[in-house]
Amino acid sequence: MKIVYCGDIVGKSGRDAVLENIYNIRNKYKPDVFIINGENSAHGFGITPNIADMFFDKGIDAIVTGNHAFNKKEVIPYMDKCKKIIRPLNFPDANPGRGFCEIELLDGKKILIAQIQGILFMEPNDNPLTTIDKLLSSYILGKNINAIFIDIHAEITSEKLAVAHYLDGRVSAVIGTHTHVPTADARILKKGTAYQTDVGMCGDYDSVIGFDAKEPINRVLYRESHGKLVLSEGKGSLCGVFIETDNKTGLAAKIEQIIIHPDEY
Repeated sequence: MKIVYCGDIVGKSGRDAVLENIYNIRNKYKPDVFIINGENSAHGFGITPNIADMFFDKGIDAIVTGNHAFNKKEVIPYMDKCKKIIRPLNFPDANPGRGFCEIELLDGKKILIAQIQGILFMEPNDNPLTTIDKLLSSYILGKNINAIFIDIHAEITSEKLAVAHYLDGRVSAVIGTHTHVPTADARILKKGTAYQTDVGMCGDYDSVIGFDAKEPINRVLYRESHGKLVLSEGKGSLCGVFIETDNKTGLAAKIEQIIIHPDEY
């Protein structure tokens, strides 16, 4: 199975970077499944039903979110209805939406897509490892599911690595998001799970993680907020990853970083 995943989409720059490159990515990688992270797609914080529908209309198969999943309140009833938009699985059970989805392809193959959120320097949530164990108790890679894709949305590199090694050999891929800067460690772990610490954002990199640099600089200088974060409005880069799995085992056969700079489209 061929999977493309695009990292945190930040504002209009990020939305445009993905929308303007969907055709070329499909043409080059011919993915069976195209997934995006949309948690910053609405003015940098959250996602709206209109934005989600815009991507689904372009053929995106699933949208994962993160700690900003519920920032736009209008998305809450939408999440309860739409099974293809995913919030962190280890959010409390009473939260809207769901933390995973299962997609069946035209050839009958199935992929499980799930997201867990880190607990170090993040809002308190359930334990990500015991939570994902409960989900995986119903799925055996290469048996009743053809591929399993896990997004780990977390601050700390070591936590993402720990999650990946814990799940190595049980899932097809563990891909990190949230810190918005692409890491240079895309690889396949010993037992066959594809991994990258952070896939990076889709947005304007002439910025501080997608925002105009002035306010983040002030917060470093004065250790307090001097105003709201303002989105950077330059042309965005696209950061993502391509993963190919073995048809028999469901484990990763290939992982390739995708970076498309603004001058390339």
